[in-house]
Amino acid sequence: MVKKRSRTDIIHDMLTSIQNKQGSIKPTHLMYGANMSHQQMQRYLEDLEENDLVARKEHEDKERIHITKKGRQYLQKINEMRAFEEGFGL
Repeated sequence: MVKKRSRTDIIHDMLTSIQNKQGSIKPTHLMYGANMSHQQMQRYLEDLEENDLVARKEHEDKERIHITKKGRQYLQKINEMRAFEEGFGL
């Protein structure tokens, strides 16, 4: 049985995709990298922007999404939580 991704899993995938591209990514690449639909990505991006985890910026007339310092800290905490869970076999 395939388990659906939780909200935390989706946010982790999004922030990891951005981080893996040196902290800046095109929206289309984020959508594919985090395995999301365009509509789903837009909803999550709005939430992430409101919480200052990412910022949208224009770069050479193209939109790019940047992970913020707060976003990197959040991603680090998610990774720590995952490592903690794995330490207990969860």
